[in-house]
Amino acid sequence: MPSAKRLILQLVNYTLFMGLVWYFSFSPQYVRLTPEESMITLALSHAGKPVQECHRKSQEELAKLPPNMRVLEDCPRERSPVKIEVLMDKNPVIDDVVDPPGLYKDQGVDIYKSVKVPTGDHEIEIRMNDNIRVKGATHHYRKSVSLESAQLLVIQFNSGQNQFVIR
Repeated sequence: MPSAKRLILQLVNYTLFMGLVWYFSFSPQYVRLTPEESMITLALSHAGKPVQECHRKSQEELAKLPPNMRVLEDCPRERSPVKIEVLMDKNPVIDDVVDPPGLYKDQGVDIYKSVKVPTGDHEIEIRMNDNIRVKGATHHYRKSVSLESAQLLVIQFNSGQNQFVIR
């Protein structure tokens, strides 16, 4: 049976611990964005174009192969890295190149980046290159936006329509 001294010490320890938890749940105050800041978040999932085009085999090449290996086209699995740039008033805020994951580098990339920016009127420009065989941007988008205090601007890419969406 525990002694009274031991119970009192446990009560003091629990009280101190709960007091510290209570204090740090309110102080110091956490502020994610100041009144003069907004946030731009880039969230996209996209698969780059294949690194090489499919090669159509000739009849001679097909004849050399065993019957179970005779496929008319030979398509590589590897995909291009995705290069994304987000510029605000012609100044880069996000500049990233993401290599495709997977054993054969054949999967789509997932990009999620957030950056704090000043509030006010801005010109947002987005450039993305998802094809290593093309120089420059394969997808381009430009829009004027007005950011208010603590506003979150989300940039996404709709792969079905091949266009950026800003919300």
